[in-house]
Amino acid sequence: MDLVQVDSIRKTYCLGGVEVHALQGVSFSIAKGEFVSIMGASGSGKSTLLNIIGCLDNPSDGSYMLDGIDVSTLKIDRLADIRKHTIGFVFQGFNLLPRMSALENVELPMLYKGVKASRRKKRAMEALEKVGLEDRSFHQPHQLSGGQQQRVAIARSLANDAPLILADEPTGNLDSHTSEEVMKLFVNLNEQMGKTIIQVTHEPVMADFGKRIIRFMDGKLLSDELVQRA
Repeated sequence: MDLVQVDSIRKTYCLGGVEVHALQGVSFSIAKGEFVSIMGASGSGKSTLLNIIGCLDNPSDGSYMLDGIDVSTLKIDRLADIRKHTIGFVFQGFNLLPRMSALENVELPMLYKGVKASRRKKRAMEALEKVGLEDRSFHQPHQLSGGQQQRVAIARSLANDAPLILADEPTGNLDSHTSEEVMKLFVNLNEQMGKTIIQVTHEPVMADFGKRIIRFMDGKLLSDELVQRA
């Protein structure tokens, strides 16, 4: 069953009186349990697309179905509700609150969802255990390496047990060794926990950890291919 289905999606911005066509009639679907990498040069439309898939923005035209719900025309409050229950986000810059511990950072999505304190702590610790950071649960971000901070961010994306994880250049601030470790963690979440993962990346090596690569150019879908394993 498809978790993500975009049909003839267009997104147009007006910048300085000039229309910018960020997406031009994009269509594809992603089934539950897939691991998809989205690639493209800067300005190709991949980040705009991720914002729409993540319910952070609406398309100018076309439809977007998320887990059977047409979210392309929903209002802001309804989109926020869907994000809380369906989507976990992982960003290039980690986006951790500096004065909070790893555990408290992972608890945040559950706080917004209204989960009770005792339940939040238990589930946050379980998420940290999944990414191998249970022994760093009370460390603040400045006490963690870049790779450990990204693992905390991944644990946070798991906090509400969302079926879909969106990762925007998740290894962009990491060295090659740490990047590989983070990508192997995504592979494990996909294969062992059944999470659907969509990552945006400009790095071919990182893209190859996915099972499918969608390439964009100038707001259009250029190619959509399965990754060939040796």
